[in-house]
Amino acid sequence: MLSKSQISLLNSLQQKKFRREHGLFIVEGYKSIIEFADSGYHIHTIYHTADAASKLLNLSRKINFHEISLTELGKISALKTPADALATVKMPDNDVIDSSSLKNKFSLVLDGVQDPGNMGTIIRTADWFGITDIICSEDTVDVYNPKVVQATMGSLARVNISYTDLKKFIIYAGLPVFGTLLNGDNIYTTQFGGEGLVILGNEGNGIRPDIQELITKAITIPRVGKAESLNVAIAAAICCSQLAAKTFK
Repeated sequence: MLSKSQISLLNSLQQKKFRREHGLFIVEGYKSIIEFADSGYHIHTIYHTADAASKLLNLSRKINFHEISLTELGKISALKTPADALATVKMPDNDVIDSSSLKNKFSLVLDGVQDPGNMGTIIRTADWFGITDIICSEDTVDVYNPKVVQATMGSLARVNISYTDLKKFIIYAGLPVFGTLLNGDNIYTTQFGGEGLVILGNEGNGIRPDIQELITKAITIPRVGKAESLNVAIAAAICCSQLAAKTFK
């Protein structure tokens, strides 16, 4: 049975300031929990129903297991229809990524992406295409937001996310910088080479002017129809697909 203080703590983790204070974030659903258990993340506690117990048998006994009722799970879940398990996971040290580790590969850079669903989808897409690093501006939505975590469907366990001052980072990285702009070169004919940073901007405003100045190759996804704009998560998927296409040629 959950105490009022436990419920209060778990509900507080829906907010960024309390996630930082306690160093914990929430993962819901046993499939996603298992993804994190098999990664470098440390699971603190799993709250689960009796029906989910058998699905969690192979997880480390170092994890705290707490069986609760479905009603109790509903009190701590952020989902309209709660999954059968919820875990608190320790947040890793989010040091700025070493730019030398980004050599000879492509990484995504997010400049002010705000929507949790978009963020989660971008992470999941990056995982699908084997992109292991995403560097974010400091005002990009928090990756440990429950809606982001849920949207990644476990892919967050395999993709490194860093937050930093983008301008300083890009200058220091010394890598080719591809930026998605309306007036760029056709992405389908662009020669990407073997490494670089691919920047995607804010949903409404795109890439900030001071970051645009650092772009060495502007790229665009040609519009064939009449849609006014393209969702940033879809744009990220097209970029990742094109990078993969160059690899398989």
